[in-house]
Amino acid sequence: MQQLVFATNNAHKLEEVANKINGKIELLSLNDIGCHDDIAETGTTFRENASIKSHYIHNKYHLNCFGDDSGLEIDALNGEPGVYSARYAGKHGDHAANIQKVLENLNLASNRKALFRTVISLIWDGKEHFFEGTVEGIIRHSPSGTAGFGYDPIFQPDGYNITFAEMTLAEKKQHQPPRKSNGKSY
Repeated sequence: MQQLVFATNNAHKLEEVANKINGKIELLSLNDIGCHDDIAETGTTFRENASIKSHYIHNKYHLNCFGDDSGLEIDALNGEPGVYSARYAGKHGDHAANIQKVLENLNLASNRKALFRTVISLIWDGKEHFFEGTVEGIIRHSPSGTAGFGYDPIFQPDGYNITFAEMTLAEKKQHQPPRKSNGKSY
């Protein structure tokens, strides 16, 4: 079976991706390959950060790998938090503080349209490919649900009346919200 390194140790992301690929490829984390380095996301776009991660792993370990960067873009906040989604409230990965800041910034906003954007940089046999996908939805007025991570408790995808945090992994896999993806490398 072919192996593919996902340049992350985020257990939630690993679980979601492993669930999607359904054992077709052996998915490895950074811990699995002995990488304990902090890969700095110094880019100003999702594409740059995804590429930084995949190139770091490929250059150091010479393995097929992919890195991603994703975030929430909110219309009423001019695309914020965007590339800074994980550290929107200051500290990286403080999901509760990030959610609180979004809700405070949207306090009186009537336009609650938002989208999750993910960009993937895949390096396979030394060649880099990019993929991008989005899920459109709205920001709820308060958190709901305990599954998922990040902004999942306040993001309700179009076509659903529940948040990502109220969906099981099986529901996310089986009942995909409308997505836009070019499905091509560029």
